[in-house]
Amino acid sequence: MQQPTNLNADPALAKRIRVIVIDDNRLVREGLQALLDEQPDLKVVAAVEDRTSGLRVLQEFTPHIVLVDAALDNGDGYGFVGVLRKTAPETKVIVMDLLPAPEDVIEFVKAGANGFIMKDATIDELVSTIRSVALGADVVPPALTGTLLSHIAQQAAVRRMPDAAESVRMTKREREIMNLIAEGLSNKEIAQRLNIATYTVKSHVHNILEKLALHSRLQIAAYTHKTGSPASPASPAT
Repeated sequence: MQQPTNLNADPALAKRIRVIVIDDNRLVREGLQALLDEQPDLKVVAAVEDRTSGLRVLQEFTPHIVLVDAALDNGDGYGFVGVLRKTAPETKVIVMDLLPAPEDVIEFVKAGANGFIMKDATIDELVSTIRSVALGADVVPPALTGTLLSHIAQQAAVRRMPDAAESVRMTKREREIMNLIAEGLSNKEIAQRLNIATYTVKSHVHNILEKLALHSRLQIAAYTHKTGSPASPASPAT
């Protein structure tokens, strides 16, 4: 197992996107760590080989991103992603796979995955995915982008039944942000559209996820497309 990085030894690391790699292939782990550590804004704080080690370093550090092999944990990658998100809700999960089928992507979305990267992707594509997800975007395999949102809207399950969600009261601003997420806008783009700070958008997204018991922006988009409107009558905007 690759030994975790001591963040306290270098204060500059606090400004970088902290990444944990979980993959049972040693060459993949070490290769990803070497490639990502060359980036000025990224740092692999731990690279481990299994579920137990992954959960340990997840709790030991405060990573922004976890890169996890889809086939990990005896093929129950969906379940493991769910455990990762429950253990560290603020950490984003990117699933690595060879060529995920649309139905696999949907299952990972249900579990809480924020992004996907194919293992034959270029280093530029990988780095771009990590940066985008860290900033609040949801990234899917390019080959599936054309049909994914409509597919998710039809099949991805939300954590509450629609009638239960009807009782959730959303502010006017939260409803605006949900609609813009459903249009595919990133946090930065939403901030520019609404003329508010990006961190304010992130705060609203966090509140939306908590109110609807969802795990990712893709699930917000799926919920919005499925119901036709974000929620029941809103309380005053904030």
